[in-house]
Amino acid sequence: MDDDDAVRHALKLYLERENFVVYDYPSAEALLEMVDKKYASLLVLDIRMNGMSGLELQTELKSRDIYLPIIFISGHGNIQSSVSAMKEGAADFIEKPFDNEELLASIRYTFKKEAEKTELNSIKSALREKLETLTPREQEVMGYVVDGVSNKQMAVLLGVSDRTIEVHRSRVMAKMAANSLPELVRMSVLLEFDSTRP
Repeated sequence: MDDDDAVRHALKLYLERENFVVYDYPSAEALLEMVDKKYASLLVLDIRMNGMSGLELQTELKSRDIYLPIIFISGHGNIQSSVSAMKEGAADFIEKPFDNEELLASIRYTFKKEAEKTELNSIKSALREKLETLTPREQEVMGYVVDGVSNKQMAVLLGVSDRTIEVHRSRVMAKMAANSLPELVRMSVLLEFDSTRP
């Protein structure tokens, strides 16, 4: 989105030739009227536009719980505005004049990172569902296991037999679908899992 019609039109044609579906808007206000009605997966915004600025639009989208990766472009860019945009979650900041290939590379990289993030979130969601199938005691045992506590030490700490610990540990591995201790540890890292034990 750019308030310069010629720039916006040229970028739209270029990106469409690269097989992207592109919607262009002359202002932030125009985009806000449609953002809930059209599917968008990435925004290319100018920092300075007539009316609401790109940074203000970024803030407004967040206030509406609309989170889209944003690549900012601007001929008026400076360190302060780029830092502000990036701190608020912008994917990239490109200063005019820029090469179309530079923008295309940024768009492709952003899509790649978003796909990776989506895949990771899907994995985490599946792991959380598995974690919820564990009983409180099994979660406690899992916490000890990923911390490297032996079965014998766990039995003493929990006041149960070694055999009981083995049963709990086996159930944890089965329910989490972990084939090895390193795999269970990796799962716990992804989940930022912390047992509730004292």
